[in-house]
Amino acid sequence: MSPRSASVNEELRRRSRERLLQATVELVGERGYEATTLGDIADRAGTARGLVSYYFPGKRQLLQSAVHRLMHLTLEAALEREPRSEDGRERLARAVDAVLGLARDRPLLMRTHMAGILQAEGFVQCPEQQRLAALLRDTVARYGSADVDTDYPLLRALLMGAVVAVLLPGAPMPTARLRAELFQRYGLDWGLGFPPEAAPPPEGTPAAAR
Repeated sequence: MSPRSASVNEELRRRSRERLLQATVELVGERGYEATTLGDIADRAGTARGLVSYYFPGKRQLLQSAVHRLMHLTLEAALEREPRSEDGRERLARAVDAVLGLARDRPLLMRTHMAGILQAEGFVQCPEQQRLAALLRDTVARYGSADVDTDYPLLRALLMGAVVAVLLPGAPMPTARLRAELFQRYGLDWGLGFPPEAAPPPEGTPAAAR
């Protein structure tokens, strides 16, 4: 039996890594961060436990990579959803809705992710984070930014702030309100993207009352 080629080995490594990332998203979303062990993740992924440490230096880094992968896949699906559009404003609206949707639909996972980012190590510079950043940068460029290097970090910060506001224990803000603020900031019509069933908050209404 001839040895596997380098390309086959690379594909097997990629699949193993992605199974670990998917298992992490599933388990942390089901059980929470503390109740999920690296052994649990390896078992769910169907891989050897030693592979977790081979690919990731620790559980926190694994979680960040897993959530960045989820965010990238969710954003990519939103941008490619039919009817497809090359309009920069529509694509930015879809990006906002995709990120707010993750905060709304996966609160435990996203709250845990945000808490991890605020730890000393901050962002993990992994391939998943880089792919997510490239997609958001492209969205900013298509929107018409003349300075993507400045406007992309601002969009990232605004989206992170919106996610925190949705998930803030004891004082969460409604996603429709945050959506309205972000859409106003970027001059986007309410009907762009994937508008919620709720009507947009009336203009001039104090934030605390909306």
